Amino acid sequence: MTPEQVWELDRSELLDVRATGRAGTYRLRARDRVGAVRLGRGPGRVRLSIEPKIPVDRLMYLLGYAPSRLQWQDQQVDAVARADLLPAVAHAFNRAARRALRAGPLFGYRETEDTLPVLRGRLRASAQLSRRPGLVVPLEVTYDEHTVDIAENRLLLGAARRLLRVPGMEPRLRAELQGFAAQLDGVNSLVPGAPVPAWQPSRLNQRYQPVLALAALILGGASYEFEDGRNVSVDGLVFRMWQVYEDFLGRALGEALVNLVGGRAEPADRNHHLAVGRRHVLKPDLVHYLPGASGVAGPAIVVDAKYKRGFRREDLYQMLAYCVRLGLDDGHLVYAGGRPGVVRVPVPGKEIRLHRHVLDLSLPQAELSSRVDALAETLARALP
Repeated sequence: MTPEQVWELDRSELLDVRATGRAGTYRLRARDRVGAVRLGRGPGRVRLSIEPKIPVDRLMYLLGYAPSRLQWQDQQVDAVARADLLPAVAHAFNRAARRALRAGPLFGYRETEDTLPVLRGRLRASAQLSRRPGLVVPLEVTYDEHTVDIAENRLLLGAARRLLRVPGMEPRLRAELQGFAAQLDGVNSLVPGAPVPAWQPSRLNQRYQPVLALAALILGGASYEFEDGRNVSVDGLVFRMWQVYEDFLGRALGEALVNLVGGRAEPADRNHHLAVGRRHVLKPDLVHYLPGASGVAGPAIVVDAKYKRGFRREDLYQMLAYCVRLGLDDGHLVYAGGRPGVVRVPVPGKEIRLHRHVLDLSLPQAELSSRVDALAETLARALP
């Protein structure tokens, strides 16, 4: 690589760059992200592709459990035949978008504020009085407009345009994505850095729901965070593997526990704090609630996902804090590799057991799903 390329890769913080002792030759080691991006300009321009360690179809399965998104296992067929992550995501989106737009773009009603010479909809009295006191026209009004420029179409257009900027997209797929963007004429583009538009599943947008799940995934991978907290948009897509694993485990294991023992699963529960005054929020990946003796639901199972092969002492300290604060005798750490075990911690009047479980993400999808169900049964047996 050129010195400029080395500098761009090093400052990106996406991987570790080490010299080999040979001029212009370096050893690269990925950190915790996968995907493809373009970095730099001129002699520093470089295309970086980071492949996941697990098969792409398994990663697509995990991504389908990301929070606030619908599951889209029906898109797995396209992913299985493709070895690269980004083409797999793009082909799945292309297929879902084709289905969604088969009957044309979705229309909906959007509340619009405007200034008009005649009354349409409702008069905004406070705005009229403050902006035009004593004037009859023009009028400050609010009305519901039947339009194609709705949140669902903005998400769809934003995802299509984001994929068009991903490096290495094959020409046929690029042409189809451009066709989808053309179908959404009249839809405003998403503002870079602005929050993604919110939408709610309904009977009216049912045909859009699978592609909206993918669109949220694609738009969520359009930036990454530096170690110092700065966030940068990228010309490509990147996914943080430990976040993908946490999202998957919280949702999939929560669903399995609800089916097995009932109650309520809360992935990424942020309702508990370590200190008085609601200070130092606790961040377990899953808390499962069951009715107690009084009939009131309370924490019964706490789980934390660890995307690593071996455990560290700080993992035990973290889970011990969860157990003490939630009043539980058992805490569960679920690793992506390593060996299972139990650490018994004596505390006044009782013993707290910190369980280490292992979930092999390289297993075929059906077997991985069975292992999640088996893990739920193991956790249920630890209930008092």
